[in-house]
Amino acid sequence: MAMAIAMVPQPLLTLFLFFSLLSIANSSPSQHLQIANAERRIDLTSHIIKVYLTLKVENLGTSPASEVHIAFSPTEVEHLAIVKAAATSGKRKKKTYVPLDVKSAELPDGPNGTKFFSITLLTPLSKGETTTLEVLYILTHSLEPFPVEISQSESQLVYFRDSAILLSPYHVKQQTTFIKTPSTRVESFTVVDPTKRAGTELKYGPYENHPPYSYSPVLIHFENNNAFAVVEELEREIEISHWGSIQVTEQYSLVHAGARHKGVFSRVEYQTKPGGTGVSSFKHLLAKLPPRVHSVYYRDGIGNISSSHLRTDSWKSELEIEPRYPLFGGWKSTFVIGYGLPLQDFLFESPDGRRYLNFTFGCPLVETVVDKLIVKVVLPEGSKDPTVEIPFEVKQHLEIKYSYLDVVGRTVVVLEKRNAVPEHNAPFQVYYSFNPIFMLAEPLMLVSAFFLFFVASVAYLHIDLSIRK
Repeated sequence: MAMAIAMVPQPLLTLFLFFSLLSIANSSPSQHLQIANAERRIDLTSHIIKVYLTLKVENLGTSPASEVHIAFSPTEVEHLAIVKAAATSGKRKKKTYVPLDVKSAELPDGPNGTKFFSITLLTPLSKGETTTLEVLYILTHSLEPFPVEISQSESQLVYFRDSAILLSPYHVKQQTTFIKTPSTRVESFTVVDPTKRAGTELKYGPYENHPPYSYSPVLIHFENNNAFAVVEELEREIEISHWGSIQVTEQYSLVHAGARHKGVFSRVEYQTKPGGTGVSSFKHLLAKLPPRVHSVYYRDGIGNISSSHLRTDSWKSELEIEPRYPLFGGWKSTFVIGYGLPLQDFLFESPDGRRYLNFTFGCPLVETVVDKLIVKVVLPEGSKDPTVEIPFEVKQHLEIKYSYLDVVGRTVVVLEKRNAVPEHNAPFQVYYSFNPIFMLAEPLMLVSAFFLFFVASVAYLHIDLSIRK
């Protein structure tokens, strides 16, 4: 290969390299787009980290741009739960938000491990034009407890790692990062001048003129005693009955994902000093259920648990549950919540004659991360051709379930989602075809069974089995 290059005349080789570099430059999005201003606000008040990013994007090139890319470090990629974007216009009090399509993308010049998402603009951005984008992304399992073990009387301290400078494939002209902590207790934080701290807020910046893929790591050590409620696995079964009801059964495997508890637990100390001991533990959970629920129950492996409170009205239902024991770091609890719902509130008929279920995906528990969420929709026997409409990616497949008086079994639509957060509590629809004649199957089977029993009884009473004449 070296001999071949040596045989090429020097002017031709120089011209070839020039055009190669020019083509690479033109293919890279960082050559014609620029972030005129970036403001990032990181909310650390919970164990679910929410990042609000405002980008003012400017097109410096000659050709229109239809996409804007955002970048995430390899560490963020492992814990990224959701990414949303919207275009904004107007002033602060009269802003309008238009949701934009966000999907995974790849860039050839990105560092190893960096993941990109592309935001599709409503209209291409012409030369010299600017647009403002609002981006929300959520990170889970991104707070590291330190120390990793604490006693009942200690507060919980955690580490948070990020960058003072926005990781971006574009040149960033000006940027500022704000980080909000749950309390004013901050043990230490990295200083990248200019850095200011006021109350529960840290301000990094403003910084000016940083090239693409700039990075400046920061480490913050602070107090966070909020409930680190993580559901390791949640299985929700939604069973549809055309006879007038929907039955929902939810099986939870819950864990406190904060600093592990060490030593001996003292219930006397926990109850007599509620504000000074076990501050990082939790004993109450709030579940937001659909309105008009009925037949609600809450139980674990031992049996029913009576320490729950249900508040309902015409708009919502809230179930406050209390496990048998408070949960400290590393402790687990498994339980089941079940309830019934009126069929007419969630089952409808489409214009093409198909029926569809309109229900809420996600976990009903407030401020909870679900590592593995399985939603099973059990359709009535005789349902055919199920299809699912859901606003984000999930794994899906079909199963067959047999229940009472079933002949061919019921079709079950199984949806699986990893790393689910409260923002995944969005409506989804399951469409299916159903012939009403199948509603007569179970009544006919019951009638036939009673009729055969009656015939058998009559025959038995009229048969003489004696051996004497």
